Amino acid sequence: MRVMVIVKANKQSEAGVLPDETILTAMGKFNQELEKAGLLLAGEGLQASSKGARVRFAGGKRTVIDGPFTETKELIAGFWLWQVKSLNEAIDWLKRAPFQEGEVEIRQVFEADDFGATLKPEFKEQEERLRARTGWKKKS
Repeated sequence: MRVMVIVKANKQSEAGVLPDETILTAMGKFNQELEKAGLLLAGEGLQASSKGARVRFAGGKRTVIDGPFTETKELIAGFWLWQVKSLNEAIDWLKRAPFQEGEVEIRQVFEADDFGATLKPEFKEQEERLRARTGWKKKS
């Protein structure tokens, strides 16, 4: 199963404060461990919401809202995409992360098989082509 590990923003990340060398080194080491274990599919930090935008949909109307956004606890500062055997495996790995404070969320990613018969064959083929182009390979 794939999971997205969502690192929540805080006042410092929203202020654009970059991690210091100690934190970067510890996180780099943790990422190497994830990669060595074959779990790491992707992982990135995100710029502050002041450099972003939201698009609100209401029927046919589209409204663009420029950052920054005020509710820091609802914002994302970074993410990983992991391939794990179970939610418990993801939790065990996340407990090893070098965070000192904050909250990190783990969410399972939908797979084409999760949709069963409601996913038409042409959409499943489209999904498989996308995965092939992006280099993602399903592990058995």
